[in-house]
Amino acid sequence: MTKQVAHPMVKLQRQVQSLVESKLLKPTDSIWKIALLYGDEWSYWKNELLEFGFSMQDPVQEIIVVDEWDDE
Repeated sequence: MTKQVAHPMVKLQRQVQSLVESKLLKPTDSIWKIALLYGDEWSYWKNELLEFGFSMQDPVQEIIVVDEWDDE
């Protein structure tokens, strides 16, 4: 039985979902607002998001609605 490892973006997606559910972020807030919460880790996540075609002005709900993160 093989265990599948979740894509690193799934971790970010779950954290963003949690921030929205706890009302720290609104679904319509821009992605750049995540930087205020991630501090030193933000440069890594920003690069990952840019590679997936997100802009920092996109709403955070765009991260939440992704069904599958694919590197291809």
